[in-house]
Amino acid sequence: MVELPEEQRATALRHLAEIGQRRTQLLAEAERLISDLRAAAIEADRVGAKRSRISELAGVSSKTLYRWLSDAGVEVRTKKGVG
Repeated sequence: MVELPEEQRATALRHLAEIGQRRTQLLAEAERLISDLRAAAIEADRVGAKRSRISELAGVSSKTLYRWLSDAGVEVRTKKGVG
């Protein structure tokens, strides 16, 4: 049986809606995980772990780690200007 164009559009839109809903769920979960990751990184720094190791294990750049630490009120050194 041949599907009508209206049925094809409805099927495509249902599929799109399902994928969009799944994406929304995954993004919300990712935000929760990032929050947990940030807290764990700050705690690791608090107990004296090396920042390079924290960055490596967290899978984030040192720039991101230092921003998290700074936002949490942890003292971080700034880069010295050249010249």
